[in-house]
Amino acid sequence: MFKTKITKEEVNTLPVVIFEGKITLVDDLSKVNPAIEELRKSNVVGLDTETKPSFTRGTHHKVSLVQISTLDHCFLFRLNLIDFPAALAEFLADQKIQKIGLSLRDDLIGLNKRHTFKPAGFIDIQTIAQHYGIMELSLQKVYAIIFGKKISKSQRLTNWENPELSDQQQRYAATDAWASLQIYLQLMNEKKLSKKQLDQILLEQAEEQRELREQQIQNRLAESAMSDANPSI
Repeated sequence: MFKTKITKEEVNTLPVVIFEGKITLVDDLSKVNPAIEELRKSNVVGLDTETKPSFTRGTHHKVSLVQISTLDHCFLFRLNLIDFPAALAEFLADQKIQKIGLSLRDDLIGLNKRHTFKPAGFIDIQTIAQHYGIMELSLQKVYAIIFGKKISKSQRLTNWENPELSDQQQRYAATDAWASLQIYLQLMNEKKLSKKQLDQILLEQAEEQRELREQQIQNRLAESAMSDANPSI
């Protein structure tokens, strides 16, 4: 049985993991069909997206990159350079190919703003992890619980529309898609918890939250009492 939760401090003590397989940049339309043909040889892949960060309120960017990975080969589709090819849309709408990711709702909304398509075959790690007692929602924490390793997030806020993606950006992007696939395949080899076990975990989680809220209230009351006793503070 997996740990239910893991703290940020615990994650930071773990060794860093990175995708070490082959990475193919799909930055020209001539590369799209060969990439899709290769991906269609797999019946399950990992998927993630990256968007150029915005540091100005009200400014939003379209999805810059779609990364789709097998266990040993990741394809990086640079949508800011090739737009949204029909072959990619057809792949994402293919029910026969399972596409594994985390917090996919946001990814799919972003992709549909570039090109309208009907997503099919998508499986969200957040939806299935709880069946195994994992109550974390982030890819980094879920991966840490299952594999005891840390996914670095150091490249997350870099410019995904740079003329050329650095090796660090490419490895980061590939790692996220590959990690989702790894998580899914590992969970499929594990036994789901029973309803009784899950109910017990949820009960314990609710009790922890109640105790935390009570402690926060006590802390605020103590601070207020101290402030009233010492007006100069």
